[in-house]
Amino acid sequence: MAWSTRQVAELAGTTVKAVRHYHEIGLLDVPERTANGYKQYGVPHLVRLVRIRRLSDLGIPLSEIAAVEDEPEEAIRALDADLEARIDRLVRVREELAVILRHRASVYAPPGFASVYGDLSERQRSLLAVYSTVFSERYLAEFRELIGTPDEAEREFEALPADADDAVVADLAERLLPAALRARAEGPDPVADSPRGPRRAAQAMAEAAAELYNPAQLRVLERLVGLMAT
Repeated sequence: MAWSTRQVAELAGTTVKAVRHYHEIGLLDVPERTANGYKQYGVPHLVRLVRIRRLSDLGIPLSEIAAVEDEPEEAIRALDADLEARIDRLVRVREELAVILRHRASVYAPPGFASVYGDLSERQRSLLAVYSTVFSERYLAEFRELIGTPDEAEREFEALPADADDAVVADLAERLLPAALRARAEGPDPVADSPRGPRRAAQAMAEAAAELYNPAQLRVLERLVGLMAT
């Protein structure tokens, strides 16, 4: 019995394009041709196509099928581990989506911030986006608590106009000092604790502050740093 490319593809539950691709990458031997140039596929070709489809249905990439055939148990174990990791990731994503839907939050809210994201200003959201790239998970949890429960001084800092005078700047820095000292004493150092390394973390935080805070807010931060150093 001999089949044409279309016929053998239909029997195997695949497509003519796929059969031709298997020829190109060496997964399927090219059959002999008839006198008029048409390929003639036999039972071995159909068996091979069915097996290729079986492995593909199991999630094995075509590029790895040869490895599976050489060392099937090892390849299957590796595939199983990969699938387990993917499933774990999908479960986490679904959990995050559930939180986002429950709080009607933006999809841009980093994990753990959906419940407070709607209360943040656009500047705070931009800062959070930058911080999430350099902060450790441990410090992000601390930061979540900080921005989730702002005190009066922190709210004033967020609303501080760019032309605030020196007296306002000095007073605000003084009132922010206790919370800053407490955060330093009780939580991890966001720079030293960064998985990206202290230098990269410090640079990203400095550039974000310079870009996103207005001149008066930067003066408050500079004064606050000076107070914390004394």
